[in-house]
Amino acid sequence: MPFNFPILLTWLRVALIPLVMGVFYLPKSWLGSIDPGAASTAVFIIAAVTDWFDGFLARRWNQTSAFGAFLDPVADKLMVAGALLVLMEFRQVEYIAIIAFIIIGREITISALREWMAQIGASKSVAVSSIGKIKTTAQMVAIPMLLYDKVLFGVINTHLWGQFLLWIAAALTLWSMFYYLRKAWPLIKANAEQ
Repeated sequence: MPFNFPILLTWLRVALIPLVMGVFYLPKSWLGSIDPGAASTAVFIIAAVTDWFDGFLARRWNQTSAFGAFLDPVADKLMVAGALLVLMEFRQVEYIAIIAFIIIGREITISALREWMAQIGASKSVAVSSIGKIKTTAQMVAIPMLLYDKVLFGVINTHLWGQFLLWIAAALTLWSMFYYLRKAWPLIKANAEQ
């Protein structure tokens, strides 16, 4: 297993996931005047920044690796799934269970598809698309807004905007899933007929 600074940042993101969730479960006396939503939002944003930064540094310093390529999306998926579970329990977000099921279900489906495609030597058929990147961006903006769940700068209703962006992310999630499945369909069909 290679170890370098970009991979260290990815491991840091994995380590921050329990903090995103955990601050909501701490006794109020431990946090003092700190709002759990604000603390969770800050940790999530730090983790999201490491997501961009580790990939940038790995490419810039020519430190890309198969392990880093594996760990990075796993960290992203764990971070999003953990935050969605917190939102299900602690925030009033309409239809959050449906949105969480769509997002988490898609991740399981596409991860399984990618694993199967790699086994048959066709992993390039399901390489990351621009739709997937836009979906991830929508999630990474929506989730901290919903964790914060207050009016920002006196004008931005983070609950309203976060909910809107999460629905956009859910729609893009379905779109990207069908995009990947459509690309893989000829191979799925050919293998099913054998």
